[in-house]
Amino acid sequence: MPEVMFAGPDGRLEGRYHHSNEPNAPLALVLHPHPLHGGTMNNRITYALYRTFEKMGFSVMRYNSRGVGRSQGRFDGGIGEISDAAAALDWMQMINPNASGLWIAGYSFGAFVGMQLLMRRPEITGWISIAPPAAHYDFGFLAPCPCGGLMIAGGKDDMAPEPAIHKLVDKLNTQKGVAVDYRIYPEADHIFAKQADKITAAVEDHVTRAMSQQHMALAAD
Repeated sequence: MPEVMFAGPDGRLEGRYHHSNEPNAPLALVLHPHPLHGGTMNNRITYALYRTFEKMGFSVMRYNSRGVGRSQGRFDGGIGEISDAAAALDWMQMINPNASGLWIAGYSFGAFVGMQLLMRRPEITGWISIAPPAAHYDFGFLAPCPCGGLMIAGGKDDMAPEPAIHKLVDKLNTQKGVAVDYRIYPEADHIFAKQADKITAAVEDHVTRAMSQQHMALAAD
């Protein structure tokens, strides 16, 4: 998993990138939790997501947003972090101009950043949102949400309470053409201490099925 440094809007950003051996492999970008609460690209769930996409044959990157690790700049409350994510995506697309798909996967604060990026980049074909902080951030910008995805919540999560996430899922599922695959782990708190394997299995299951449906739809055109 080679270390990469790439240009961000506020200085160089540090990442880890795996390039798939498959020609025109799909891309995945993994976004870490809140920097002011210790969130980095080496977070356990972030790393697990990275390895899951690698295992599925994706070219995948995880990176440190501004001010984290060896990434330059300073925390910008979410606005600059969305620009960092866009820069990471630009870098991956430059290396992989013929990628067959593009997924974003975010955990906690990273889920908020990822969903913001989803609304700005129409080429994104799928998303994973783990413990999105729906009680602390307004996700009303997802109107209309461009595609369905996987959302995961913990039943004992105090930082991203399940009822707030459930409300968001219900709202998204009323939108035309959007179906959210919603999975709740009743015993999980915000760090998903005993659920990492369940999360990776859910991601693999969802992504595999979603990509199969996309291929079928393309074949039918």
